[in-house]
Amino acid sequence: MDVKKIEVGVVGLGLMGCSITTCLLMAGHPVKAIAGIPDDLKFAKDRISDHLRRSRKEGLITSPPRHYFKSLVISGDYGLLKDCELVIECTLENLEIKKKVYEKIEAVIRPDAFLTSNTSAIPISILQKQTRYPKRFYGLHWMEPSHTTRFLEVICGAESDVSKGEFLCELSQRWGKEPTFVRKDIRGFITNRLMYACYREAFYLVENGYATVEDVDRACRNVPGYWMTLVGPFRWMDLTGVPAYHTVMKDLFPTLNNQTDVPKLIDDIVKAGGKGVANAHGFHDYTPEEAKLWEETYKEFSYEIRKLALKYPADVVKRKLKGKKK
Repeated sequence: MDVKKIEVGVVGLGLMGCSITTCLLMAGHPVKAIAGIPDDLKFAKDRISDHLRRSRKEGLITSPPRHYFKSLVISGDYGLLKDCELVIECTLENLEIKKKVYEKIEAVIRPDAFLTSNTSAIPISILQKQTRYPKRFYGLHWMEPSHTTRFLEVICGAESDVSKGEFLCELSQRWGKEPTFVRKDIRGFITNRLMYACYREAFYLVENGYATVEDVDRACRNVPGYWMTLVGPFRWMDLTGVPAYHTVMKDLFPTLNNQTDVPKLIDDIVKAGGKGVANAHGFHDYTPEEAKLWEETYKEFSYEIRKLALKYPADVVKRKLKGKKK
């Protein structure tokens, strides 16, 4: 099968839907991008164009945006999904909204087409119960910006066909991903469970006066931020001495925070309307100019860190060993 000829549908053209669409176009797929709300239909083309122009500038692609737009249809018509072999839903994290979207998608796609969700909050086993054919339903959890990161989680629900999930992992490698395959569904999947444990401890340290927001951010940038692009926690412990971690765990684990309610610090910000850099109101203080510049700086960083990360793929040592044997 020529994977580039696989027609892919993307439903929901917010920030993530547009960067996912960009990633698929860059991988050579024909894409039918469906906007569920008028504003998305209005802004999607410009967002995707911006991603493609920047990607060309950074050397990720060599052709101008118009080349990729030949393979893209942006519309509000779900009927255009009828020939898609894979559909990725990228709508709001609301079960009722997603259920209505799945009804519209399944009214037109073939029974053997993949139906997937970019959800990060709702278990796949719950979502697949809202569909006609649960076995063909999977989670495809992306990270923004989807066209630059190596991250992707492929998640099986309780009724998913695991072997077909493995195909999605293989396919995603053509998208420049190093996928994590979640064979058994769990709320939050892998990455979010790890990260939210970190977020919870971060709130505990700040709210109880052990450190400031700036201190916690600095610590994360300069320790896990230093090594996590190369390795994960288990390889890191291998590299730096397993027994030392065993010793620390015995005394540290009992002291870690395990609260189950939402921390007051984030609750207060959200109740006051704070959205972070999106409206210059978050954990840090921003002027509108600073907030905009942080957004631009993150985009710049995402391309730069990608260049470094691609020099160190998951099998970097195996490649080096293979090179020595030649």
